[in-house]
Amino acid sequence: QVQLVESGGGSVQAGGSLRLSCAASGYMHSSYVLGWFRQAPGKEREGVAAIDTDGSTTYADSAKGRFTISKDNAKNTLYLQMNSLKPDDTSMYYCAAAKKPPWTAVHVLYVIDSNALDAWGQGTLVTVSS
Repeated sequence: QVQLVESGGGSVQAGGSLRLSCAASGYMHSSYVLGWFRQAPGKEREGVAAIDTDGSTTYADSAKGRFTISKDNAKNTLYLQMNSLKPDDTSMYYCAAAKKPPWTAVHVLYVIDSNALDAWGQGTLVTVSS
């Protein structure tokens, strides 16, 4: 059973940077697509970025050019480097895993029913002040 634990959230001023981490256990990096999601108060959860088993990546428009998703297979850790942060980026950030096949990075990023993914972390809070 895959277990995910996020860390790295915190408070930062607009324009600043944070790097989120997601440690995975019970997981084979060659078998799972990984993604970052976020949910702001009163809003639906949305995909931020996803990375496929071959390392290919896909991003939501809100993340393109500012965020970078990566993974260290040796450490079983997923990362999200966030630069040029804006107050609108304030959210709880979650990592998720989905078994491949049938999932791909694009399908994970735009998943409609988040319960369909195989595992979720507990989230880490990011607060960006103006």
